[in-house]
Amino acid sequence: MLIKSESFKRLIFDSTFFTYSVWVLIYSVFLIIRWMGFTDLEIDQEWAITHMRILALATILVGGLMLGVSSLLAKMNCVSLGEFLFADPKRKQIVTDIPFFRSFWGPHLLATLFLTFLVSFNVTEVSIYELTDPDGLAGAWRLFKGLANANLELLPTAIVKVIETVFIAFLGTAIAIPISFFLSFICAKNIMIHPVAFFLYFALRTILNVMRSVEPLIWAIIFTVWVGVGPFAGMLALMIHSIASLTKQYSEIVEGVAEGPIDGIRSTGANSIQVIWFAVVPQIVLPYIAFTIYRWDINVRMATVIGLVGGGGIGTLLIKYQGQAMWREVGCIILVIAAVVWLMDTASAYIREALK
Repeated sequence: MLIKSESFKRLIFDSTFFTYSVWVLIYSVFLIIRWMGFTDLEIDQEWAITHMRILALATILVGGLMLGVSSLLAKMNCVSLGEFLFADPKRKQIVTDIPFFRSFWGPHLLATLFLTFLVSFNVTEVSIYELTDPDGLAGAWRLFKGLANANLELLPTAIVKVIETVFIAFLGTAIAIPISFFLSFICAKNIMIHPVAFFLYFALRTILNVMRSVEPLIWAIIFTVWVGVGPFAGMLALMIHSIASLTKQYSEIVEGVAEGPIDGIRSTGANSIQVIWFAVVPQIVLPYIAFTIYRWDINVRMATVIGLVGGGGIGTLLIKYQGQAMWREVGCIILVIAAVVWLMDTASAYIREALK
């Protein structure tokens, strides 16, 4: 069963990676042809949106072809990247003993990374000319000059707003902690071993992965529409994202606990709750506390960002003065944010060190 499972993972991973490699190769060849002046066609986001159906169909066809290629490589005992990552225990030592530059997966991975780097330069429109443009440099100089000459008359207002930001982060984190603690056991693979429990584990992990993939900034936009602009929307945004993130981190701690105490408690005839309480919880308390403090540290910084879209706190004040190009006021706000982040980072570092 294990061998079949690992083979399936390798097949899916390899076919997906090969499909990606084919696309970046095609895109890179097009870029080279264009740079050499053989075509003036530009493939950008607008072109991709216009031809989305064709691209989707081509991706499916290439994916199917690469699925066949992956199967062929597997029959030829070729050490692909999927084989390197998901090799079954019988082949693990053989696969890892082959130097990467003599294997199939090594040069393939390096070539794909190089092409990705090439494509990334084009997609991000990297331009040394725009970076060194005199008008742009003059604008940047005016900005930094205003930031360096901060208007300290705004300091009392900035302090009040940054305190609001800290409370937004605190409440969002505090509500997320007990919910994440409970969900972390349901999202731990080594706990949910019964078929019904495994289905619940899989469903919840999928939902939380979707929630975690939506950044707090987007959650803040959603909640500003839902409950209105203000700190309540910001707190809800941080709470939702913290639940998804903390559950993942907590569950990975649970999955990493030693199996000995669990087997020992189970051998006494204990039920699942007793196993969790007496065998798992004692092993996870300190890592849980460390991750929670780190999450609060992240939320304090994130609370500033979500304020930019109406989530309350000092971010709202920042976007107000930035929109009016009042750089001296922006400089004062940045000084206050930097001071709070420094204090939080220092305090959390000392607390984490004390918990070791």
